[in-house]
Amino acid sequence: MLLVSGIGLLPAADNTPNSKTDAPKSARAVIKTKFGDIEIKFYPDVAPKHVENFVKLAKAGFYNGTIFHRVIPGFMIQGGDPNTKDSLKKDTYGQGGPGHTVKAEFSDIPHKRGILSMARAADPDSAGSQFFIVVEDSRFLDRKYSVFGEVTKGIGVADKIVNLPRDERDNPRDRIEMTVTIVE
Repeated sequence: MLLVSGIGLLPAADNTPNSKTDAPKSARAVIKTKFGDIEIKFYPDVAPKHVENFVKLAKAGFYNGTIFHRVIPGFMIQGGDPNTKDSLKKDTYGQGGPGHTVKAEFSDIPHKRGILSMARAADPDSAGSQFFIVVEDSRFLDRKYSVFGEVTKGIGVADKIVNLPRDERDNPRDRIEMTVTIVE
């Protein structure tokens, strides 16, 4: 995904409905890691298709066993690539997705600390499953990536993850697996 790495082009189909999200407005996500939990509040009025996509994937268990595969101190942590379930295929990290894409839903919400946004390739409509959490204000991303939520609890967990030792591709040397649960 471009935010943080290149990706092979995914099919350009938008398989999400054109209506408002089916996710309840009060739904939230809990991302569990060995360092603790990160709780997310969604923005269904701002990015309904992205919220619906994330909720649908999480409920299907898509994110469980994936890792935060890219960490850049002073910037963000990125996860949600199904290729990261296989620790022997590090060369494909950052290239996986769910087999569909979601059209961009850019907004005026700034990429401030704690924002949840979707990673994508060069095509603005290429987001699929990979997401990132901004750990420092990153206003250069504004109106270029789809913000669809924010961290309400556990930003310190993201701080721990972003500061882990990493390799030359910004992959943490330690596998930080996640389990994502939707709470309604």
